[in-house]
Amino acid sequence: MSTRIYVPCDSAALAVGADDVAAAIAAEAAQRGLDIRVVRNGTRGLLWLETLVEVETPQGRTGFGPVDAADVPGLFDAGWAPGHPLALGLVEEIPYLARQQRLTFARIGITEPRSLADYLAHGGYRGLRNALALAPAEIVAAVTASGLRGRGGAAFPTGIKWNTVLKAPGTEKYIVCNADEGDSGTFADRIVMESDPFVLVEGMTIAGVAVGATRGYIYVRSEYPHAIARLEGAIAVARHHGYLGADVLGSGRAFELEVRKGAGAYICGEETALLESVEGKRGIVRAKPPLPALAGLFGKPTVINNVLSLATVPIILDKGAAYYQDYGMGRSRGTLPVQLAGNIKHGGLIELAFGVTLREILYGYGGGSASGRPIKAVQVGGPLGAYLPESQWDTPLDYEAFASLWAVLGHGGIVVHDDRADMARLARYAMEFCAIESCGKCTPCRIGSTRGVEVIDKIRASTQPVQQIHLLRDLCDTMLNGSLCAMGGMTPYPVLSALNHFPQDFGQPDTSRHAA
Repeated sequence: MSTRIYVPCDSAALAVGADDVAAAIAAEAAQRGLDIRVVRNGTRGLLWLETLVEVETPQGRTGFGPVDAADVPGLFDAGWAPGHPLALGLVEEIPYLARQQRLTFARIGITEPRSLADYLAHGGYRGLRNALALAPAEIVAAVTASGLRGRGGAAFPTGIKWNTVLKAPGTEKYIVCNADEGDSGTFADRIVMESDPFVLVEGMTIAGVAVGATRGYIYVRSEYPHAIARLEGAIAVARHHGYLGADVLGSGRAFELEVRKGAGAYICGEETALLESVEGKRGIVRAKPPLPALAGLFGKPTVINNVLSLATVPIILDKGAAYYQDYGMGRSRGTLPVQLAGNIKHGGLIELAFGVTLREILYGYGGGSASGRPIKAVQVGGPLGAYLPESQWDTPLDYEAFASLWAVLGHGGIVVHDDRADMARLARYAMEFCAIESCGKCTPCRIGSTRGVEVIDKIRASTQPVQQIHLLRDLCDTMLNGSLCAMGGMTPYPVLSALNHFPQDFGQPDTSRHAA
């Protein structure tokens, strides 16, 4: 029987030479006459160890990393032994991975993403089979009871959104997946789509059965070609085996899926601009009401959920609402896939139950800064998220706890900056980002961000700094309260948090002591 050697095929691993490593392993095994089967699995999320190679043994899969193609002959010479300098021991026992609570990411890194058989062998499609035995209202009730909330930023309860669409009049309804993952420091959606695409297909099918929708669209950013290819392949396989189509698993219920590719506009991550883009129009924010749940895609009732929300639905329908609801704290139930990026020693993805602190993530998992210098500020929730000083790092990851700090968890992206960071420059970047990416529909966002860049430039140049800081605060208040969507409404978060917690970077005396 051949020995399986696993080499990840996600884009992060490909970027550091995983294809070359896989080819080198296959060639070396053939040259030595060894019976080796190279399996292209998804990523485990330990990105600082890529390319992470795993070898199947009677005790479990042992890891080696980071492996380059040049390391392969030496690994064969050593018999892939535990004493090799790149040896990591049993992968499941690596502390970074072993201390996680993997629910949404339970299969990711273990299975071969293209294989439906592998997906089924690891619990795939059990959730859909259970859902097909229930009435639509019972499916919605299970999702509601689980406490699942949107993982795209607003954290709106998923079950309430589904129930609105279920009860909305109309025979034509849609499921739309927002996979336009544009926030800096976020890559969880990409990992799901590249490493476990069938779970997203299954989650969307369950959503369709639950609310009476017969068609779904996955809106993927054009910068994710591997994810698009993986999804299209999974959809074709699922359709061929009866998991999609006019008669899903012989249930008499229909559901079809297709992928729509975005054109690179950040604003299309906003749900109504996304709908405009799917319809073939320019991505401009719509006014609300009407809500998309009542008049969304093509004017029909529409469920719009993030990748992580939909990918979590199958485990809820498989193991039950109580199982998922048992994780977390307060109104934040289940787990949150946290993405560690920026100046961090061990960057990657970790899935943890709500309640863990930012400090534990930064040092218990991230290992501190990559530079070895003190961490100064942490931005959570993408480019429009607040900058948190050290005094706030003991706050538990919880939607309400972060809201009390005037911060957001968003998509779970964490970007780390060490003590060399210029917070005034980062605040300027937030305004500049908004100016570039604004759809231009509303004045506070379009004009406010442009004026914001100018004002911060004057502050940094020490041109009437007291007056300009007062003007900047007024400008942020206008954007916060007057913008049509979160693009302009959240741009003040990084600007004001930088100004409030790091006034010395704006040429002001530090009187706050980084108060929470």
